[in-house]
Amino acid sequence: MIQSGSYLNVIDNSGAKKVMCIKILNSGYQQKYARVGSNLLVTIKNIKFSDNNKVKKGELHSALLIRTKSTQLIHTYNYRKYFENAVILLDKKNKPLGTRIFGAIPKQFKYSKFLKLTTLSSGLSF
Repeated sequence: MIQSGSYLNVIDNSGAKKVMCIKILNSGYQQKYARVGSNLLVTIKNIKFSDNNKVKKGELHSALLIRTKSTQLIHTYNYRKYFENAVILLDKKNKPLGTRIFGAIPKQFKYSKFLKLTTLSSGLSF
């Protein structure tokens, strides 16, 4: 379960490696835990050493939660579990900051407003 203070991996090529969750954004009330598909406010903790980074250490960005280690029951009564907690960084217009996504993303993003993520990723998972 992702909550404030959780460290997450970044799986796009924006230049960040690790981020820390500050707040869960897309809830009408104060939500304690985030699930796959939640928007988060994150700060960047580690960056890749490269000249073409789009982010800097300490910046605030919004992010979309793609994978969680905790087990989740999905609507087909199957369980979903990944090996890492991972996010994709978003810009102010909720578009992906990077141009590539490493690894597969859940199939639920194919039917949401984040359809562009399916074309940037390497595939879809259940």
